[in-house]
Amino acid sequence: MNMMRYQNLMVGDGLSDHRLYPFACNELSSMIDLGYSRLPKEVKVFIFRDCLSAFRLLPDMNTSAAISAANLLLKSVESAFPKQKKNVALVQFKQAKVALKRRTKSHDEDIITPSLPQDILVHIFGLLDVSSLISSSQVSRSWNLAAHEGSLWRSLFDLHFSYEVSNHIHPGFDWREAFKNECIVYNSSKMLRSGRGYCSYCDTVVWHVNFRCPENEWHFESDKVPLDPMFTHQV
Repeated sequence: MNMMRYQNLMVGDGLSDHRLYPFACNELSSMIDLGYSRLPKEVKVFIFRDCLSAFRLLPDMNTSAAISAANLLLKSVESAFPKQKKNVALVQFKQAKVALKRRTKSHDEDIITPSLPQDILVHIFGLLDVSSLISSSQVSRSWNLAAHEGSLWRSLFDLHFSYEVSNHIHPGFDWREAFKNECIVYNSSKMLRSGRGYCSYCDTVVWHVNFRCPENEWHFESDKVPLDPMFTHQV
């Protein structure tokens, strides 16, 4: 991988986005694990910078998925980075954990569960990753009801599992249960998609938003696929 290719991946943009942060951390972790020592020096500089950014931004993310991804990234850093860079990254991570703990404590003391209409809650929950959606369902009865909305789980199913299931759809089809079953079949989150897609219109790999390329208005459809979702190892 050369510097231009790495820059084109726009990992930093993913780290700055609450929805994409876990995916970006997982990409960094994969790149480090798959051959950090063989990368060009200038690429290593960018990866080190992005790792520090990932740890620095962790308190602003504050979701279970983000925390898990950051911990996984730390393990990769500890196994591959030279001692000096490893120590710098470790200090940044520890500072982020302290800030995260303080912010969480302050939030728990002041928390007031918002009383919002169900349609607004469903819209907000549509921006969450799987782990955050599950966590949100445990806050209150109204949040639990909104988090079980079928449209949310159908979107997640379409995001992570690409094959056609229309033959099995019937009135009252339980998309949440279908998603859970597929996670079991595909060995949990290791097989989930990356938040990336290949846009045939742009001829490049992009961060997608609900199967839309941020550079154009194409939408993921079963009969024509201008944006093809990708797994982390494919990126």
